[in-house]
Amino acid sequence: MKNRTASSDFILLGLLVNSKATGIVFAVILAIFVVAVTANLVMIFLIHMDSHLHTPMYFLLSQLSIMDTLFICTTVPKLLVDMVSIQKTISFVACGIQIFLYLTMIGSEFFLLGLMAYDRYVAVCNPLRYPVLMNRRVCLLLAAGAWFGGSLDGFLLTPITMNVPYCGSRIIDHFFCEIPAVLKLACADTSLYETLMYICCVLMLLIPISIISTSYSLILLTVHRMRSAEGRKKAFTTCSSHLTVVSIFYGAAFYTYVLPKSFHTPEQDKVVSAFYTIVTPMLNPLIYSLRNKDVTGAFKKIFAQCLSAQKVFTSDA
Repeated sequence: MKNRTASSDFILLGLLVNSKATGIVFAVILAIFVVAVTANLVMIFLIHMDSHLHTPMYFLLSQLSIMDTLFICTTVPKLLVDMVSIQKTISFVACGIQIFLYLTMIGSEFFLLGLMAYDRYVAVCNPLRYPVLMNRRVCLLLAAGAWFGGSLDGFLLTPITMNVPYCGSRIIDHFFCEIPAVLKLACADTSLYETLMYICCVLMLLIPISIISTSYSLILLTVHRMRSAEGRKKAFTTCSSHLTVVSIFYGAAFYTYVLPKSFHTPEQDKVVSAFYTIVTPMLNPLIYSLRNKDVTGAFKKIFAQCLSAQKVFTSDA
């Protein structure tokens, strides 16, 4: 029974294979992980605590931070453990769970970024109707729709991937159970499934990209007609942060799931995957916070409150 269980495990080769720089890379990834989790949790805390941030845009931004936190926690802890351990195995069940979680998070983020573009369109192009069109009920429905779309992707693709027969090598040339890397170990013809997965991924990219393209085309027309220089600046600042995040995230996803196999090598795949699973969750809160006066203002206010509370506690003691 023990041998049968062991034989069902996969072996992850990791991000680096036989590299002397493992210690440095481990330290860098650990630092990125800590910064990403801390920054996203701080963003969620600020949005929850500061009443000035209780708006549709920041509600959706808090959902993005939740997704990024769960996303990076799906892959990085296992990667870090593997980098300092001799055995780099992952059980069949754990591999399936990892696939489901990362598909759900990446799918949810696809849809959420599209919905955030729609939010910016309503705010810039229909400011008077914004409180009605983006009321609390609508925001909750949009967020629930993004989570549902992502989880649907996970529920569809995970069972199919894990039911493919794997009777040959158990070595995955990757640092986590990403579907393209896992399917290379299949001992059956997976061309039909890969085609269906390709169509699914293209649709999941096209729907939000269409919303984003349409929203920002209309925003640019509206901004161009604005007479107020201050209004233009505010619109560009808000929208440029979102476009930066969209470009980074969708670019990496397009390479991984849409480009043909001839454009891929295991080394490039791992670098791109590391970028959107490790670096992007760290960049998102930093991009939105560093370029946003409301977020930096909320942080300074809460930080000042904490300092004053500490002084009162110290003086009382």
